[in-house]
Amino acid sequence: MTTPATHLDSASPAGAPDPGRRGSGFAGLPRIGRATEISPEDARELTRLFLQRLGELDEGTREHQYVRNTLIEMNLSLVRFVANRFRNRGNGEMEDIVQVGTVGLIKAIDRFDLSREVAFTSFAIPYVQGEIMRHFRDTSWAVHVPRRLQELRVELARAREHLVSVLDRDPSVEDLA
Repeated sequence: MTTPATHLDSASPAGAPDPGRRGSGFAGLPRIGRATEISPEDARELTRLFLQRLGELDEGTREHQYVRNTLIEMNLSLVRFVANRFRNRGNGEMEDIVQVGTVGLIKAIDRFDLSREVAFTSFAIPYVQGEIMRHFRDTSWAVHVPRRLQELRVELARAREHLVSVLDRDPSVEDLA
């Protein structure tokens, strides 16, 4: 593994346990300064190492949280890669798509089993893609509805809310017309 020196820090991220400290569950783990700047090739190698350690740690400990968070940060490039496939779909902004994809990444990290000898990326991509597709399915229309009708629907909902507050009752169809 050839991790560039610029990405490995001598100090751990703020609030993170010292990976080199004995008895902390971090012996053998490299200190990572900016996990988001690690190349995808290095991230693959480090991910395997961190996933191995994650399986050895008790859930809820600071060490477990540090390793899990580092795994998430190291694999954000994978989420961006999958999210790029969906960037022109619907009205979702790229930032929202990446955020939804990150939920899938977290699920993949929590459910990954090293004993199956499957590459993490092969395991994680369907989770990330599934979360993004679920997001679009939940937030988009099942059939194509012209934008003007969608805008009228929003306008009607606003008018209804206004009339409910003014009339102190549900407005009738005549009131809304």
